[in-house]
Amino acid sequence: MTRRSAHSPNPSREPAAQATLTDALEAAQAGDEQGFTTLYREFAPRLLRYARALVGQDADDVAAEAWLHIARDIRGFTGDVDAFAGWSARILRNRAIDMARYAARRPSYVTATGDIPELPTDDDSADEAMEHAATRSAIATIASLPKDQAEAVLLRVVVGLDTQTAAQVLGKRPGAVRVAAHRGLKSLARRLETQNDDLRGDDV
Repeated sequence: MTRRSAHSPNPSREPAAQATLTDALEAAQAGDEQGFTTLYREFAPRLLRYARALVGQDADDVAAEAWLHIARDIRGFTGDVDAFAGWSARILRNRAIDMARYAARRPSYVTATGDIPELPTDDDSADEAMEHAATRSAIATIASLPKDQAEAVLLRVVVGLDTQTAAQVLGKRPGAVRVAAHRGLKSLARRLETQNDDLRGDDV
């Protein structure tokens, strides 16, 4: 059953979009295929990016398993749209951890178990980092950050969770998530600045 979460709706979504997703969530929980399709179209791209950073080339398999789990258990889910996003991310993360343990052959995945952060909003360089966070190359760059920073940035920027929900996914305190995300975004901003300087140097 869908209910209001204790935290505020995601401010990055327009009210109309939030209402549409709320309706879709309620419909999906009632077994409506179109409602589930609407949720899938909204969240699947973000979760796939998250999976790519966690398990690399196995991302499609992990995402597919996660969505099967989501479809199976959605009737029993309790919460609003933002809580659903966190619940879905947690399912995918668990599938990724299972995959990593099973494969145990690639050191490139991220299974963050550290602190987690909040997005800085008053820093131009951090804004630039956020704008690039959805690109495939940026996902690889994010994955190269320290583990706690990587998952904090992934959940906050790529998946779009608020600090409280991201902290719940990772089993950490919101303040720890906030710090990790801030540090990760600052590090990404410095790397982007260095890359831009290198490109300008090549043009000279």
